[in-house]
Amino acid sequence: MNYILFDGPYRNNLLPFTYTRPVADIRVGILTIRQKWESYLEYTTTTVTEDYLAEKFPMVEMEENIMINASFLPNMEVVEFVKNLNYNQALFKGEDVIAFYAKEGEEVNDFSTFEAIEFEGDILAIEHTWDIFSKNGEAIAEDFSLITKDRQSQPIPATINTINPENIFIEKGATLNFATLNANSGPIYIGRDAEIMEGSIVRGPFALCNNATLKLGSKIYGPTTVGPYSKVGGEVNNSVIFGSSNKGHDGFLGNSVLGEWCNLGADTNNSNLKNNYAEVRLWDYQTEGFAKTGLQFCGLMMGDHSKCGINTMFNTGTVVGVSANIFGSGFPRNFVPSFSWGGSKGFVTYKTNKAFEVAEVVMARRNEEFTEKDKSILEYVFEETKQYRRE
Repeated sequence: MNYILFDGPYRNNLLPFTYTRPVADIRVGILTIRQKWESYLEYTTTTVTEDYLAEKFPMVEMEENIMINASFLPNMEVVEFVKNLNYNQALFKGEDVIAFYAKEGEEVNDFSTFEAIEFEGDILAIEHTWDIFSKNGEAIAEDFSLITKDRQSQPIPATINTINPENIFIEKGATLNFATLNANSGPIYIGRDAEIMEGSIVRGPFALCNNATLKLGSKIYGPTTVGPYSKVGGEVNNSVIFGSSNKGHDGFLGNSVLGEWCNLGADTNNSNLKNNYAEVRLWDYQTEGFAKTGLQFCGLMMGDHSKCGINTMFNTGTVVGVSANIFGSGFPRNFVPSFSWGGSKGFVTYKTNKAFEVAEVVMARRNEEFTEKDKSILEYVFEETKQYRRE
């Protein structure tokens, strides 16, 4: 059987992160959603996504296909239902389709002719940007069980202070010394070739993915994920960093999500709680206004390739788009459009030629190439988001 992940109805709720990736490639927990499904299915997946992303994230269709809504995070129970779907059957959770069986070339616009199967078990779904951090603890626990099943952790070095060490898993090549790991409130996963520098204090649930680094004296409150090749210092609470991004210095990041290739300057801080303790509202790309989150704690949402200078201050519930560059004193506004350049005193358009020069240099530092496909995606995002900028 061929398995294809599709973006589903919540794709626009997950902007700015889905400007540059399918829903399937969002990281929550230890793994991306795609990696989770592939691990459970033991099969490589492809993607149905927006046309402008399709060249980088192509779909491979075969004679028989099971289409999976990438907003849903797999578990053993739901995967068994998905694997056993037959032609003209669809698996639902409430009104949302989890998966359905389709033949090559068949366009499915509604499910009225399908046999509907209701999934009554528990399943996590990522429907809003804030779900990425608010459901991260459960996702880490699921991924930890999946990744470590029937495997042995590398020995915990003698210099490490631990609480509940059986809930700690260290991959080969990881380096850690003179740190404190408290896994009482959730598992701690240290990925291959990752490093925890001296003096760091970590409280789970926590995932430090492959080749990621916690810098000297970091203070980490779970549930937090530091994606591959990212560097983190200072204080972090209940946040997800997708990968290849840096918060390398002192400063606070809380209840937040950073995409890839982001950089927070030294002593950058975000607020995650309003002074009046009121519910946080967050920019909604669909309504083009600020929407209720139902959360009292909500910090910064920053899209790929965005950066800020030293001592930047982000207000509670700030959304920063793709490839923005923020600097200067004071609080920038709560919604910073993609390809914006400036700060609290105002923004101008960050021209694509300048943004691409930076992206090329930044990615080269991680031995990654800024490809023509990457450039094409960002050019599309630039045009798609120009309505939000003051040219």
